Amino acid sequence: MSNIRPPAVAGSFYPGNPARLATDIDAMLEDARHRNPPGDGEPLPKAVIVPHAGYIYSGPVAAGAFLRLRKGKGTITRVVLLGPVHRVPVRGLALPAASAFETPLGTIPIDGDAIKLLDGLPQITVSGPAHALEHSLEVQLPFLQRVLGEFTLIPLAVGDARPEAVAEVLERLWGGPETLIVISSDLSHYLPYDTARRIDHETVQALLDLHLLPSHEQACGATPVNGIIAAARRKGLIPKLIDLRNSGDTAGDKGRVVGYASIALYEEVPHA
Repeated sequence: MSNIRPPAVAGSFYPGNPARLATDIDAMLEDARHRNPPGDGEPLPKAVIVPHAGYIYSGPVAAGAFLRLRKGKGTITRVVLLGPVHRVPVRGLALPAASAFETPLGTIPIDGDAIKLLDGLPQITVSGPAHALEHSLEVQLPFLQRVLGEFTLIPLAVGDARPEAVAEVLERLWGGPETLIVISSDLSHYLPYDTARRIDHETVQALLDLHLLPSHEQACGATPVNGIIAAARRKGLIPKLIDLRNSGDTAGDKGRVVGYASIALYEEVPHA
């Protein structure tokens, strides 16, 4: 592989200008620090669940989780990134046909050595088209670049797959403190504000109780989310809600909103 996957939604979901993009991300991280700062001695998350809408809508919510990764700069050198497909159907989980992903903040190499760990798994495929225009993965990358600096990437576009199949992939790639897992998902879509708040609270409580989600109406990324929940059960991860809001709270009207949550999952008690 020698080709680079260029950014598809720079200039629409987030700023295409590098300086403006960095400034906007830093501002969201600073706002998150004031709104919901990490606790003293809070450990580094092993995994985070973060939303993937345009930054004006979901960025402030995602920032709360990404803020907690800052202390991982220099430790986290590999990111396993899973998000649902929105444009191209996929059976299983699709790797890209690329050697790197590019954003306005620079180029992130694909971790070929880590991908070899997935050899022989029937749920793993390769699909350039599945990644070409997919925003659920791309929008997480500038945040990761800003908080972690340099790292390698294993991006997986998730389609039709059972939670156990997703968990098996995650466990192959689990690694140690050098490896972070990022799951990309929004919550409910286009419900009235009060209805969305009620349903999203119920969804988040289920996740905090490590229950699998039965419906993609609760979360568009329910398949990768269920994968990390299944893995978390076996690995003993401890989930913690960082932020829960919707587009009516951030930058949209309250007639039809999209729900967003950021959740961190820890290998140690998060209040230690």
